[in-house]
Amino acid sequence: MQINSLSDKVLFSNFSTDQTNLITCALNILEQIPSDALSHLPKGLAVAEFLDAYNVDVNTIVAVLLTDPRLSQAELSFNIKTEFGESIAVLVQDVNWLNNLKIYSLEISSSAHEVETLRRMLLSMTHDVRSILIKLAYRTIRLRNLPHESAEIRQYIAHETLDIYAPIANRLGIHQIKWELEDMAFRYINPQAYKHIAKSLATKRLHREICINSFVTTLQTQLSSEDISSVCYGRPKHIYSIWKKMQLKQLNIHQLYDLLAVRVIVDSLIQCYSVLGIVHGLWEYIPNEFDDYIAKPKENGYQSLHTVILDEDGNRIEVQIRTQAMHDYAELGVAAHWSYKEGGKQSAALEESVATLRRLLHEKNDDESLSRDFRSQLFNDKVYVLSPANKVIELPIGSTALDFAYAIHTDVGHRCRGALINGKIMPLTYPLKSGEQIEILTSKTGSPNHKWIDPNLGYLKTRRAINRVKNWFRNHQKVETINRGKIILDKECKHLGIKNIDMVNLLNYFKLVNSDALFEALGRNDINERQLAGYLKSQGIQQLSPAIRRKTTDLNKSELTVAGINNIATSFAHCCSPTVHDAIIGYISHHHGITIHRADCKNITQLGKAKQTQLIPVSWNISNI
Repeated sequence: MQINSLSDKVLFSNFSTDQTNLITCALNILEQIPSDALSHLPKGLAVAEFLDAYNVDVNTIVAVLLTDPRLSQAELSFNIKTEFGESIAVLVQDVNWLNNLKIYSLEISSSAHEVETLRRMLLSMTHDVRSILIKLAYRTIRLRNLPHESAEIRQYIAHETLDIYAPIANRLGIHQIKWELEDMAFRYINPQAYKHIAKSLATKRLHREICINSFVTTLQTQLSSEDISSVCYGRPKHIYSIWKKMQLKQLNIHQLYDLLAVRVIVDSLIQCYSVLGIVHGLWEYIPNEFDDYIAKPKENGYQSLHTVILDEDGNRIEVQIRTQAMHDYAELGVAAHWSYKEGGKQSAALEESVATLRRLLHEKNDDESLSRDFRSQLFNDKVYVLSPANKVIELPIGSTALDFAYAIHTDVGHRCRGALINGKIMPLTYPLKSGEQIEILTSKTGSPNHKWIDPNLGYLKTRRAINRVKNWFRNHQKVETINRGKIILDKECKHLGIKNIDMVNLLNYFKLVNSDALFEALGRNDINERQLAGYLKSQGIQQLSPAIRRKTTDLNKSELTVAGINNIATSFAHCCSPTVHDAIIGYISHHHGITIHRADCKNITQLGKAKQTQLIPVSWNISNI
């Protein structure tokens, strides 16, 4: 294979001959790009050289070279899958998607929920964990080149970095990249504060080094004399983390005590406390600044002993003591200061993906098997889709287009009549995939369909949307019940000739809070017509027409003819409260004599055959009324 000038200049470390040839093929493609194409964007070669220091595998290096943004403009004809294999092709696809994503806006930076959803979408949309590492490297190089871009772009890139990419690096445990992303972004967002802190650190750098070296030398000498094996070193502090602590504690930089920091790593749990005792014996310590995160770990599982001592010159030095296992736990990103710095909780899936990434950085020969299951490990219970305005919506896996409509707004769901998925009409039962853009088609007015809550038809999967539909039908049925109750009350009032009702007394009588509750009870038959008629008859007697009032107050025997005979003692049934001109019938009771019912009274129409023999014909004596 002919080696061109570009590959002659580039040397990547620790690769076999076959791997180097694969890299050379990618470099040959880059050699064909015009030198002035998209000169403001990070070049694949610069990003690859940056990542080479992280001991990444050959597929990562090749994928970085082939995602050089200038390639999309160069119109070169080559097939990545054919020439470099499926694994690299998938990586290139992921990184190109991440590099071309334009969802973040400065407006969403004030919404912690929206920012967090966007982070999770980026993580869940990638098929291979290495694409995240590549994207972080691209962003690091972009920040290094940011001085050459406009002030507007500098602000946008810096804010996006602090909101999205630095927290992702933090979660994945890639601390070196995280610190550089934070410090460079902070430099553009708040240049005055950055310069002030940087100047203060530079002024006291020599002093810090002297203090740390003196402490480490004294401690290691003492630990060696007691046969305690240890690793002891000064822990660097970064400008952005210093500024955050200044804001949190409302202190200036000269009041911060933990700019001087030392970490001590030992072999066992017992040795942690032994070292703590030695430190407290050699130096004065500040009791209020001691934290035992071994006995009481942080929510994210972080364990370590923290203490602050005063050296001979009165300098405060923060000391962290932990075992190698505790240190590895934090370095893998499982602790990663997530709860402490971002306010979230770690998931088991993310822990596994973090470990996968770290193994990929150290086991270059086993990259295929390690990355194969990354997509299924990370956020495999969620799907992330976009609204027409590029707002990220997080839904459970399996959610449909109709679920999305209800996630936007309940009214949008009720009026939903169709959906455009990436510009194409799709059924409402279509299961959404991460990254798709959905536009809901609605009618001006509309209501949900009973089919939507049928679990066998697959319209809705999310509990929230199903409950919204059920509530609509429940409320709609309630309205119908209330209307039915109003009709019953109106009918009974007309029957008794009552024009005005004292609703307060009526509600008090039935112990109800408002008129809707009364109408609903009537519509459901919780209050039956007999009970209502009994109350209205007793309370509304003065509103009856003169003829009905006379019939009701003075049950004149001459008003009725029973079996053709006048002057028979009768009484009117309270269950149906018959009035003049109603079709009526008598019922012979052994205890109450003849009771007059309306012919259509339920107590009459539902009589058994045996009791039907006790019915007797009755009619109004019109001449006496």
